Amino acid sequence: MASAGQPHRREFLKYVPAVLSAAVLAKASGITPTPPSLNFPGEPHARLAVTSYPFRQFLISPKNTESNPKVRQMDMTEFPAFIAETFGVFNVNPLINHFRSTQPAYLEQFRRSLEKARSHIVDLGLPGARMYAPDAPVRTSAVAAGNQFIDIAAQVGSPSVRLHVEGAKSDKRDVELAAKTLGAIAEHGSKRNIVVNLENDDPIAEDPFFLIAVIEKVNNPYLRALPDFGNSLLGHDAQFNSKAVGAMLKHVFNMCHVKDTVQGDDGKRFQVNLANAFHLAKESGYQGYFSMEFETEPGDPIAGTKQLISETLHYLS
Repeated sequence: MASAGQPHRREFLKYVPAVLSAAVLAKASGITPTPPSLNFPGEPHARLAVTSYPFRQFLISPKNTESNPKVRQMDMTEFPAFIAETFGVFNVNPLINHFRSTQPAYLEQFRRSLEKARSHIVDLGLPGARMYAPDAPVRTSAVAAGNQFIDIAAQVGSPSVRLHVEGAKSDKRDVELAAKTLGAIAEHGSKRNIVVNLENDDPIAEDPFFLIAVIEKVNNPYLRALPDFGNSLLGHDAQFNSKAVGAMLKHVFNMCHVKDTVQGDDGKRFQVNLANAFHLAKESGYQGYFSMEFETEPGDPIAGTKQLISETLHYLS
């Protein structure tokens, strides 16, 4: 039998993307693709997810430079069971750089580990690319990389990817160029039934209102916003952060990142108004997942994640 908070096999299956048969329409037709569809769970605990970012010291991967042999070490294939056993949460939000490999055999191994843990992946975090670079070959490379990662997301059964937008110091932020690049990636996402999420992370390249302008310019339901409840405090204030989260929630699909504090590069910490963030999410009618992303250092990611879970369930009750 499934333990408390643990989805039964049949319940697990209902979370799998249910994309309408007409979802993929040729761009040349001029018709907007049918929006993606997910059967989101209604019970608050079932809406929780945990991202791998706070546990980067635990994870063994060639691209994870923050792995720490002095703490518990695990492979990403162990992560779903670790999250289920430690927190009673059965949704994971891993970063691709925490995977030991992206070869098909390893991805299948990870997918089997999800099934064994009675868990599932709700979003795959990806690295960034220069989406508005003035040089066309750079943007072409960004599209190719984005498309390849979408194919990987399809292999592990993720309904979406979080794609970072990067900008070199010499790049001038450009809605038109970013829209062309991300529009092409979103088009590929529509063919694989994978949503491309943009997060308000970097305060310049991923300014929330710049991302919203790009999303609205592309006007493809497979390019959406991923509101992080605290990131826009960095370089701004609580009022700006509230406006940013509220604006991004108008374009959200399946994912929000939850944190109660953020820390700048100078070590200064800022408190997140979670009551306000969850109020905005409720007012927007958001039905998707809330991924725990404890990030303040120093700190224990296990204790920090447990606290975030407790706070989230309080606001969702």
